[in-house]
Amino acid sequence: MTHQQPLERCAIVTGAAGGIGAAVALELISRGARVMVADIDSQALERFADDHADLAGSFRCAVVDVASTEDWQRLADEARSAFGPIGILVNNAAISPKRDGAKVPADQMGRAEWDAVLAVNLTGPFIGVQTVFPDMRDAGWGRIVNMSSQAARTGARVAGVHYGVTKTGLLGLTRTLAHEFGPYGITVNAVAPGRIMTPMAAGVPEEVNRQWAAQIPVGRLGQPEDTAAVVGFLASEEAGFVTGATIDANGGSYMG
Repeated sequence: MTHQQPLERCAIVTGAAGGIGAAVALELISRGARVMVADIDSQALERFADDHADLAGSFRCAVVDVASTEDWQRLADEARSAFGPIGILVNNAAISPKRDGAKVPADQMGRAEWDAVLAVNLTGPFIGVQTVFPDMRDAGWGRIVNMSSQAARTGARVAGVHYGVTKTGLLGLTRTLAHEFGPYGITVNAVAPGRIMTPMAAGVPEEVNRQWAAQIPVGRLGQPEDTAAVVGFLASEEAGFVTGATIDANGGSYMG
């Protein structure tokens, strides 16, 4: 068996300008993939491009609203033009609105906020899958990784109900697509990170993160690279017999 074959594929990673998404993009690049770094934040994309100018030939940045079918089609067209057929999709983009650093209680949540979170966190990945599926089907090979959350396992404690619902929905999407896409050589898996030190995690009071770390068996919060390593494996040639799975990357804070 050849260990860690070069991943010479075109990949799309959403929400990739920072945090877990940026770490995933860099992990895939390190494995040989060519990556479309997609994000809605144009300034963050500029910083990513500047910070990783030495890797410029291995990625392209694209401003994308994942809730938009038109943006997905444009992103896919740019990916194919730059790097060829799309072989890997990592649905990482997500939002988790807060109010003064705390989650919005369900009884106070407006319909517009609910709809906005579902559009980005759940509908966006579905549109993305539909967009890239033809490339993977025609190649007889594909890797789709959906970024869920520990909130899908235990209920959302820090995030709002809309976030928890969407991350749970991604697990259902993952399993159903694994059944449908398996015959085409496409694997579909989910990663459920625990508390990871990202800009989203930094949006809550520091004491919350300290309390969280104290409850984790390994004694620390996660880093984006911890999650990226799991995604890197699931996207690899070696992970071809892993599908429909949810990998809990949380330092032991949830053991299912």
